[in-house]
Amino acid sequence: MPENTNLENEDKKTILVVDDSEINREILKTIFENDYNVMEAENGKIAVQKIVQSRTKLAAILLDINMPEMDGFEVLEEIANVNLLDRIPVVMITADSSIETERYCYEKGVTDVIRKPFDTIVVSSKVRKSIALFESKRSLQARVDEQVIVLRKQYEQLQQQQEKLKENNNKIIETICDIVEFRNLESGYHLKRIKYFVQILGKYAMQMYPEYGLTKDKIEIIAHASAMHDIGKISIPDTILLKPGRLTKDEFDVMKSHTTRGCEIINMLVDIQDREYYEASYDICRHHHERYDGGGYPDGLKGEEISIAAQLTSLADVYDALVSERVYKAAYPMDKAFNMIMNGECGAFSPKILEVFKVALLEMNAVYIQTRMSEENEKGGYEIKKQ
Repeated sequence: MPENTNLENEDKKTILVVDDSEINREILKTIFENDYNVMEAENGKIAVQKIVQSRTKLAAILLDINMPEMDGFEVLEEIANVNLLDRIPVVMITADSSIETERYCYEKGVTDVIRKPFDTIVVSSKVRKSIALFESKRSLQARVDEQVIVLRKQYEQLQQQQEKLKENNNKIIETICDIVEFRNLESGYHLKRIKYFVQILGKYAMQMYPEYGLTKDKIEIIAHASAMHDIGKISIPDTILLKPGRLTKDEFDVMKSHTTRGCEIINMLVDIQDREYYEASYDICRHHHERYDGGGYPDGLKGEEISIAAQLTSLADVYDALVSERVYKAAYPMDKAFNMIMNGECGAFSPKILEVFKVALLEMNAVYIQTRMSEENEKGGYEIKKQ
């Protein structure tokens, strides 16, 4: 029976009936024509053409299995090849009542199966439920897609806010630490070296000892927070902080208090600092003078009680102090400084951290030379000394 496309109602959804029997097509058309536009195809080859041409309009496909040109399963394969099985429900038509045929249909991805001879109520119910199921699925997918877009935008905004917060954290740290450096009569390059040293040590510690749980992001946070290690020196009197000679016991006790006094200052920043930065800054400030054998201060922590952040900062700080000139000492050559740390002359460090130090030394020395050249160039010239 020829299809009258002129009678197609654009407000109705479209069902494609594929069957080589004109009588079957007419029966199915009669069932659905009041509520749907019904397209017809008398064989599989014509069906594939109509499916491709009308894919955006089809609400369902009723597909006979046994047909000339292409059978129903071949048509089904073509539908799957153009990724329409997930978008258009396919209801198979068969006179075969065996469970094997029905199972095979479902395995091939059909939504439902209807049998000949047709029962009007069963056919109508199965097709309408299949269409409703796919419409619900499409609606749900559309809502999910909308939510994904919204969540992606929110995530991007959070990322931007996080980057801004990280930038503000770094500015806060750098500003406060510049004050410490200025008061301590040390170059700002000291803090730069500490951060570089911590990044280098952290990189190798992450590779060599995964049990520390270090990641690139954590190392970045630790490196920036390491600049806060001596913030408590703001509160140390000049007579002690800038004393060129050896400190007395009482003076040294005051000097040691820069760890706990620094924590008091960091606590004042808790409301404006990112939590991870705050926790890392507090831990490093308080514990960068702890030693692996328990001989450090202020809490006498021992072994792995000392966080990896504090251990990395501690070694970086000690090494830079040794190779740099201070008011109370001349700079040690780099090889001498290395041996002093490895021999335990500057307090005990973790055996693992010392192994990391060995591997990282060349990079740390390169950073030291580069920053010293920049520092001395600012003063009017740099002469590389043999070390």
